[in-house]
Amino acid sequence: MGSKTHYMIFAVYKITMDAIIEILKITIPGLIVFATTYYVLKQMLDGQFRKKELELRREAKNSMTPSRVNAYERIILLLERIHPSELVLRVHKKGISAKAFQSELVLAIREEFQHNLTQQIYVSNAAWNLTKNAKEETIKLINIAASNLPPNASGLDLSNSIFQILMKIDQNPVDVAKDYLKAEIRKLF
Repeated sequence: MGSKTHYMIFAVYKITMDAIIEILKITIPGLIVFATTYYVLKQMLDGQFRKKELELRREAKNSMTPSRVNAYERIILLLERIHPSELVLRVHKKGISAKAFQSELVLAIREEFQHNLTQQIYVSNAAWNLTKNAKEETIKLINIAASNLPPNASGLDLSNSIFQILMKIDQNPVDVAKDYLKAEIRKLF
């Protein structure tokens, strides 16, 4: 009985091993085919995804370029309009007091700046910060010029005071910002 039992166990073991080997003969090649197919399809889909992403970026860049150019133009115009020498000539009214003229100049600068706030999304942070700095420094220049005048000074007196201060500074922040913007846009093309 002992050898019959061993024989039966061995027979069951052999049948089980044969079945496992047959299953592995079918499963392993199937797994290899699946893994190869998965790898090839993944590589192909990743390549197509990268290609599509590059196309979308290129299209976005092409559609964004006119807006960016327009933004640079508008900011340069803003800087021209807030340049103290241009601003004084544009805003001056005959017979206006220095205090009223100071208020008009500062208001004109703030309105110009507010009108062009959205342009900051199209230019670099450095360019926009220089633009903001030019606005603030121009307002400061006007306020300093006004603070040096007597209370009964005229708008013409304020104009002269602004031009005197302007002549004393090495670099007007408005000119610095304009030069930076011009250099930055040249890099785009």
